[in-house]
Formats: sequence, C-alpha cells, structure tokens
Amino acid sequence: MTSFWSLYITLLTLGTLVALTVLLFSVRKGQRPDSTEQTVGHEFDGIAEFDNPLPKWWFMLFVATLLFAVGYLALYPGLGNFKGVLPGYDGIGEDKPFADNQPGWSGVHQWEKEMDKADAKYGPIYAKYAAMPIEQVAQDEAALKMGGRLFASNCSVCHGSDAKGAYGFPNLSDDQWRWGGDANTIKTSILNGRMGMMPAHGQLVGDEGVRNVAAYVLTQLGGRKLPDGETADIEAGRKAFETTCFACHGKDGSGMAMMGAPNLTKPAAFIYGSSFAQLQQTIRYGRSGKMPAQNEFLGNDKVHLLAAYVYSLSQGKQDEKAQE
Repeated sequence: MTSFWSLYITLLTLGTLVALTVLLFSVRKGQRPDSTEQTVGHEFDGIAEFDNPLPKWWFMLFVATLLFAVGYLALYPGLGNFKGVLPGYDGIGEDKPFADNQPGWSGVHQWEKEMDKADAKYGPIYAKYAAMPIEQVAQDEAALKMGGRLFASNCSVCHGSDAKGAYGFPNLSDDQWRWGGDANTIKTSILNGRMGMMPAHGQLVGDEGVRNVAAYVLTQLGGRKLPDGETADIEAGRKAFETTCFACHGKDGSGMAMMGAPNLTKPAAFIYGSSFAQLQQTIRYGRSGKMPAQNEFLGNDKVHLLAAYVYSLSQGKQDEKAQE
C-alpha cells in the first residue's frame, strides 16, 4: 500500500490502543477503592446497580489484552507496511526467498515454510517411490497408504471416499476407463488433467432422432428394454448412430480411449444416468466435464504415488475379468 495509507493505518491502530489504555486507567483511578451499598442512581424492575469498582481480575484481563495487542503488532503484520519482527521470516530457508520475494510473516509465508519442511522430511520417500514403476508401487502396502491419504485429500470430493464416483464423476474402482486404465495413462490423466466433451446432437438429428438413438443405445448396446409405454424406431436409431456417433464411440459402441469416449455397452459409461430420459438429455444437449491437472499442485512424485493407488483399485476387477 502507499506510504500515506500505511501511516494512516499505523497511527489509527496505535492511537486506538493508547486511547483505550488511557480510558481504562482513568476509569480505574476514579473508582471507589472498596465496596459500597450506594447505587449508581438508576433502577429497573426493582433491580439497582451498586457503585462498586470492577473486579481486579477483570481489570487485569483488559490490561493483558492490550499487552497482547502490542506484542502481536510487533511480531506480525498489522501496522501498515510493517512486516513484523518475527524471526525466521526473511525467507523460506537459507538463501531461499518466499514466492513473492517479500519478508515478514503472512499466512502464505507460513504455508510455504511448512511445505518446505514437509518436503525436506518426506521428499526422499516420495523420490524413492517415484523411481519405481507404478505397477510395483501399487504392490507396496506403505505406498498405498500414502496414496490413499493423497486420494482422500485431493480426489475424494469428486470421486467419493470409496472412489466409486458420483453423478458426473466416473467410478475409479472398476475396470472401465474413458482415457485408458494402464498405469502410465492414469498418471498422465492425473498430471495433466482431462477435458471431456460430448457435443449436442439435438439440432443435428432432431427430436425424433434423439429419441431413436437413445432407444438404440439403451436396447441394442445396453441390452435393456424401453420403458413401458415408450416407442421408438430402433433401426433408424442405429443408422443415425452409425452416421453421427461412431467416430467417437465406434460402430459397436465400445468407445475410443484416445478421445475419452466411453464404452456404451457398459453401465459405467453413463455417469450422467442411463435411463431412457437421461440418455435423450445427454444426446440432445451434450455433456462436458473437466478433470483438473494436479502437476502444479502436487508435483510428479506425489502424483506417482497417487496414480499407483488409483491403479491398484481396479486390479481386482481386471483379475476377475481375466479369469472369466
């Protein structure tokens, strides 16, 4: 801030503390030394207030509050541009300045110091696992516990604490993957994020076409029946699908990992719902979703552990599938 506002805030803050101190001691000086039966002169509903001094402990509490304020303002920012004299806040560490190149305490600076301390303690552990293949890390119990905590802190808000997903967010514990479920692809998804886009087809195929395509996906690809009372031209839906949808989902609806297009023959494909009405909604208006990149926030080594944990979640499912 400018020098004027810095000086204004400093004088206003210190002036307030001085005024409160003067007021406190002047009131204390004018009080009676002992208790009395005399009242202050007003009464309400038969209740009168005695003109007794404040208890000593109460007065000392006010004094302690003022002293605390002075100490706080000396150590921490609070007087304009003054950064405080708290030791150890010239930078993160020796010859390592804060990100904003400014000295003094702040919440961000405190976070930077704690992160640097944590990196120094746990960095070698992360580096050890980062040098190992993800498949090998996924078999290490200690590594999976660390990856699980990273997942709970950074991923569970969208994918759920059990990784089974939610409306609009895929299940990470099954064997169905939009962008591929091998270890390195999972790590790439976490590092760089993903942007999924299902274009709207309502204007392209019309309302009847939307209905027919939804019926085709529901019955021929999904193996289910139309709801009672619903009718549609499934053959027309097939032709429309093979004309407008196959480029992403394939002619047989099995999807394409390169484009993030899900396999429409599997229930896990329909993260926005798989009912006849919900399928029509998706086809008519499209869908879009974004998986945020974690590289800048977590870094490669932590993402490596996180990828190993996510990879481990679906291995049981894949083993079961291989045995069938």
